[in-house]
Amino acid sequence: MKRTVDGVRLSLDEVRALTTATLLRHGLRADHVAAVAETIVAGERDRCAAHGVYRLTNCVHSLKTGKVNPVAEPRLEPSAAGIVCVDADGGFAQLAFRTGLPPLVEAARANGIAALAIGRCVHFAALWPEIEALTAHGLVAIACTPSHAWVAPAGGRIPVFGTNPLAFGWPRPEADPFVFDFATSAVARGEIELHRRAGKPIPEGWAVDRNGDPTTDAAAGLAGALLTFGGHKGSALSTMIELIAGPMIGSLTSAESLAHDAGALASPYGGELVIAIDPAGILGDAAAGHIARAEALFDAIEGQGARLPSARRFAARRETVHDGIVVPTELYDALLAL
Repeated sequence: MKRTVDGVRLSLDEVRALTTATLLRHGLRADHVAAVAETIVAGERDRCAAHGVYRLTNCVHSLKTGKVNPVAEPRLEPSAAGIVCVDADGGFAQLAFRTGLPPLVEAARANGIAALAIGRCVHFAALWPEIEALTAHGLVAIACTPSHAWVAPAGGRIPVFGTNPLAFGWPRPEADPFVFDFATSAVARGEIELHRRAGKPIPEGWAVDRNGDPTTDAAAGLAGALLTFGGHKGSALSTMIELIAGPMIGSLTSAESLAHDAGALASPYGGELVIAIDPAGILGDAAAGHIARAEALFDAIEGQGARLPSARRFAARRETVHDGIVVPTELYDALLAL
C-alpha cells in the first residue's frame, strides 16, 4: 500500500486482503467471503471502479441491515432436464453461482443448451466474471438479473425497472473471449454514486430528478430516476429482463425487490438467469471449424480500428496484475473505518 497525491495504490493481493478482512469482520462466512472477494478483485483488476472495492460499502451495509444471510447454504433444487435451479438461501449470489456452475456446464454438454436459475439471492456486482467462467469451458453464455426499481421506462419518470444488466460471452480459442456486460439503464447506478462522492456532475441523459426534469446533479439523479439507454430500445430490453429473470424463474421484479428492501438501501434481492450453449450440441464435430470461422467477424471489426467490447478490460488486467490499482483516498479511509 502506498499513499500518493492521486489516492492509495494497492496491489490486487492487497485488494483481496482488504476485502476479505472487511467481510470477515462483519460476519460473512469464509466461503462466501472468498467468492465475493474474487468478484470485487475482478472489478479493480479490470479498472471498473464502480464494481470494485466501492461495492464493499454496500456489502457491509446489507449485512448490517440483515438483508443478506451471512451463513447462507446455497442448494441445488430438483428441476427438469437442461435446467439447474439453485436456492441461494438469501445469501450473496456469488457462492450460489459457484454451486450451480458445475451442473450447468454438465447440462449444457449433455443437452446442447442449459439454463441456471438462481433464486433468493442478493446481487450487487457485474455479470462478466460469471460469463467468463462459462466461456472458459468453451460455452456461449448469456446472463441477466433485475435489481431495485431505480430506472424509469422510456417516456416516463417513475422508476419501474432496475439497471437490469445483460451480459453475453463467446469463446475464442486463440484470443480473449468476446464479452459484453452492460446495464440497460443509460449507466450503472454505481457510476452516478461515484460522481456524487467525487462532487462531479453527471452527463445529461443519465437521470432525471424527482420532478422528471433532466439533471446533471448526481444526488438529484439518485433521488429521482435513471434513464434507459437508447430510449424505447433499452426500455424494451429492461422489460424482457424483468420477465425472464423475475416471474419466469419465480423471483422478484425490481419493484418487488425495492419493496422487500423496505427502505434499508441494501443490495437488490431476487434472482438471476444464466444460459449456457455448447456449440458442439448444435454443430457436432463441425463446431470447432465454425467457431474459427467466426473470427472473420472480429477481424472485420478490429481491422477498421473499432474496439471490441471488453478489450479495454482485458488490456487493463494485463497491467494491473503488475502495477496494482489506485483507490481514492476518501474511499480507502472509509473502507478502513469499516
